[in-house]
Amino acid sequence: MRIARFSIDGNVAFGAVEGDKPDELVLDIIKGIPFADFELSGTKVPLSKVRLLPPVLPNKVVAFGRNYAEHARELGNEVPDAPFAFFKPSTAVIGPGDAIQYPPFTEDLQHEAELAVVIGRMCREVPRERVADVVLGYTCALDVTARDVQKREKQWARAKGFDTSCPLGPWVETDLSLEAAKDLTIQLTVNGEQRQLGRTSEMIHSIEDLVVNISEAMTLLPGDVILTGTPAGVGPLHVGDEVAVTIEGIGTLTNKVVKRG
Repeated sequence: MRIARFSIDGNVAFGAVEGDKPDELVLDIIKGIPFADFELSGTKVPLSKVRLLPPVLPNKVVAFGRNYAEHARELGNEVPDAPFAFFKPSTAVIGPGDAIQYPPFTEDLQHEAELAVVIGRMCREVPRERVADVVLGYTCALDVTARDVQKREKQWARAKGFDTSCPLGPWVETDLSLEAAKDLTIQLTVNGEQRQLGRTSEMIHSIEDLVVNISEAMTLLPGDVILTGTPAGVGPLHVGDEVAVTIEGIGTLTNKVVKRG
């Protein structure tokens, strides 16, 4: 099931996305929330009539850096022996179609396409064999990075945590198995030109590794998001650019870069 979060006529709801052709997609409004038992209402609205929002509002976004060897090397970094985590605040999250605001404190904004894991239940110290049980599904993510700030400040809070630096969407795909998620094509384009192309099978540390690693330290809550790293090919973004992340079996997340007003 593809679960989207949307607004219509001032109301916010979750809905199951139905249909195959982009111009014929409809939302069957969900009774309740996707983190508990729910029913489909049978009330359907065309996707074209709603505004898609971030598919979840995470309490925290846990991101893992340098999880693709070629990406680590392209930036002159060593490949880490263990998962390397950082955080993005909830205020960084935006949805499909929302503007990425180019912050005034950087001159080198860059894109990083990522597979995002959405947690479906409260959990801690998750054993490897139970990881699939705590995952609601998967979505597309963009880790927008102020690369010059990252290099200059030697830590990543401002460089990767600024407002609008974490687009998510367009929806959460819940029918994708953990095994299937381990080998998906991930692609990023800027203004229609391909910049990144890789497969999630190139991850150094698997989805299980990442969930086990972070849940050893802290409780994960329903709606929390884990970013799994980016393949090689990261590069600059400029005001006016349209950037799109497409992940096999999930969909396409598109955002435009604007000057922060």
